[in-house]
Formats: sequence, structure tokens, C-alpha cells
Amino acid sequence: MGLFKQAFRVLQQESRHRTPPRVNQWFKWLAPGLLVKRWLLISAAGVLFVALGLAIWSNLTPIYYISEFTRDFLREVTRLIPSYISGPLVLLSGILLILWGQSRSFGAITEVLMPEGNSELVDVLMTHRRLHRGPKIVVLGGGTGLSTLLRGLKLYSANITAIVTVADDGGSSGRLRREIGVLPPGDIRNCLAALADEEKLLTELFQYRFRAGDGLAGHSFGNLFLTVMSEVTGDIERAITASSKVLAIRGQVLPSTLSDMRLWAELTDGRYIEGESNITEAGGKIARIGCLPANPPALPKALQAIQEADYLIIGPGSLYTSIIPNLLVPEIADAIARSQAPRIYVCNIMTQPGETDGYTVADHIRSIDRVAGQKLFDAVLVQKTSPSAQSLIRYAQEQSHPVFFDREDVMRLGRRTIVANVMDEDTATGLLRHNSARLARVLLRWYSRVRS
Repeated sequence: MGLFKQAFRVLQQESRHRTPPRVNQWFKWLAPGLLVKRWLLISAAGVLFVALGLAIWSNLTPIYYISEFTRDFLREVTRLIPSYISGPLVLLSGILLILWGQSRSFGAITEVLMPEGNSELVDVLMTHRRLHRGPKIVVLGGGTGLSTLLRGLKLYSANITAIVTVADDGGSSGRLRREIGVLPPGDIRNCLAALADEEKLLTELFQYRFRAGDGLAGHSFGNLFLTVMSEVTGDIERAITASSKVLAIRGQVLPSTLSDMRLWAELTDGRYIEGESNITEAGGKIARIGCLPANPPALPKALQAIQEADYLIIGPGSLYTSIIPNLLVPEIADAIARSQAPRIYVCNIMTQPGETDGYTVADHIRSIDRVAGQKLFDAVLVQKTSPSAQSLIRYAQEQSHPVFFDREDVMRLGRRTIVANVMDEDTATGLLRHNSARLARVLLRWYSRVRS
């Protein structure tokens, strides 16, 4: 079957420039794995059985007369037109009728299911089958780093679970958390938008912030949407499930815990800071980090997703305020450590002021191991090339610098390293981000190599 699929793809590519687009679309219906042809054949067999049953019920009389009529008709046709001409003509007519009927039938279905007409139904079916056969990927993190990765991963699999932190207490999320008592929806909102099919429009809608209005100014529409859904459905877990159906996302988004989690940190200068937003603003070096209440229970669905995962990815994202908060849920860390799936950590490109000043790649790994109390991942992905001078100057003004790759220290920690260029650089502003497509491609290539 694998060789047949490969041969079909080669023939399809070879004929793409030689045949009309409509013919190419017809041949796509012959591709294996669509689960369409078998049902059409079964339907045709059903029609044949119905006709046979009626004939038997009427003592075979119709079959006799039909066979006699057919024999006489064919004898007369071949007498007027030689068989070597009439045969191919009838055969060609039958093929054309089949193709015409197939085209019109699926065209009518496409008009109902896809009124926009942006793509062919067969293309949608092929993409759907391919994505749902993709690996079960679990990604842990938060912030913009996680949503950036999800945009790339959804092109390879629809079996994605994003486990996000609920420790955010700043901005719109923090206000809703204090005033209404809901879990902070900000990171959840970003992940839902990233996994949605209509990502661009939905992201603009969810990220829209009200600029006026008593109590509305500063709030994003996505945060308010999830808050209202929480009130309607009863809790944030049901709200996410309902929102996922409404937005038709690929995969699922889960909070690591439903507890009202609040971060605290002890700095090396002796200060004790509470609140995620206050930790980064304190401007010190973090010595210890924890949460209140201590040891919050994990969401059962999150644990199940980790146990069933084919691939586990940690990061990218702020080390102490996006990644580590998930690991402060002991059941989450234990489930990752017990997993037999390939596990990789995506290291940040730049250090983050107030969190990882002066940190190397090995420092990031040590911090995760120290909080989890055990080794959680097998490999680390590190950015290959250095940013431009313009970007370095821009980030240096904010006391941020490239994360130094100390290869020997990383090897001593027992981690494999994948070095690749997964960075996007905005030449106008000097802003650095992970490239969604390249990052996902590198991660899936490593997964395929490890699993083979």
C-alpha cells in the first residue's frame, strides 16, 4: 500500500502539467485513504442486489425478458455498426457518463458543504485524512511562544494538545481574574486562535482591545468571550471545549490545572515576590520559584493527553512565567518523566530581563530539572545563527542578549542537541520571533528520525 501511494503521488506530479486541472481533480478521488470509493462501490452493489431481489421475487420473468431484449438489441446494433467500432464507442460513452455524474454529484455536495468555493472537496478530504493520521503531539508552555509553535504544528497534525499555564495575573487576564474570579484566559485565547482554521481573522478578532467604555477599556474581545463562555457553561474547561467546537480548531487546548494558581519567587537578594507580573518587574535574579496553593492537582484530561502522546514538546516561552508554572503541577511533571515518547525542549533565542538574565542553554535546562526534580526531556533545540547587529542593539537596550549555547555543559547534562535556524527577524523593527513553519518542520523531522 505504501508503494502504491508513492507511485500514485509520482504519477500525479508528472501529469499535473500535462493534464487539465479538472482531470487532475477527478484522479484525486482515486487516491487511497479517502474512505469514499469503498462506500460508492458498496452503494452500487446494493443497487445490484435490490434489482436481483426484485427479479427473484417476480420468478425471474424480468431477467428473461431483459436478457432477450438486450440480445436482440445488441445483434441489431452490431449488424448496422461493426463491433470494433460500436464497442469502443459505447465504452467511451459509459466512461464519460460516469465522470460527468461523479463531477456533478460531488460538485453539488461541495456547493452545500463549501459555499465559498475556495477549494475542492477532494482536497479538503485529503487534508483532513492526512492531518488526522498525524502523531499525537502535546505541547506545554504559554505566552506568544506556544501560539507561534502551534501555527506551524497544525499543518502536520490535527492531534495536537496544548497544555497552558493559568498563572497569568497581568493585563486584561489579571483584571478578569481579580474582578470575576475566572482563571486567566489570555494564553488559552492565543492558543485557540492559533489552532483555528480561519486563524488570521480569528486572531484579529480575539486580539482586539477595547479603547473606550466604562470597564471595557484594555480588555481583549477573546478574554471577554472566554469569560462569558465560562459563566454560561459553568467552568473554564467546558468553556474551552465549547469554544473549540464553535471555532473549529485543530486539536485541543487544556489548562494544566483548574486551581487558582498564584506564582511566588525568592530572589537572590532575599526578596520574596508574589504574582507572575510582579516577578518579572522586580528586576532580580530568581533563586527559587513556587506557587500557591502548593502542589495543585492536574487536570485529568491533561494527564491523559500526556500519557497517550506520541511526541512531547516543552516551550518555547518565558522560562519562569510560561513553562515552569506547568511543571509546578507535580502530576504534570511526573507524567512527562514517565512518558516513553520523544521529548524535546525548545530553548528561547534571547534572554528575558527579570527572568533569565545571563542564562545559557544549560542554565535553562538546569532550572527546569531543578523545579521538576527529575529529567524531563531528551533533547534541546537551539537557534543556529546569531541575530543581526540591528536586532542585537535593539535588545541590548532592553538588557536582553542571545542565549549562549554552551554545548559541552549541555552534553554533560545528558541532552542531545538540535541546532537549526528557526528564527524570524523583522528587518524594520529588529524584533525576533520563532518562525512557525521552520520550527514545526525541524521538530517533525527530528521526531521522524527518532521514531524510525
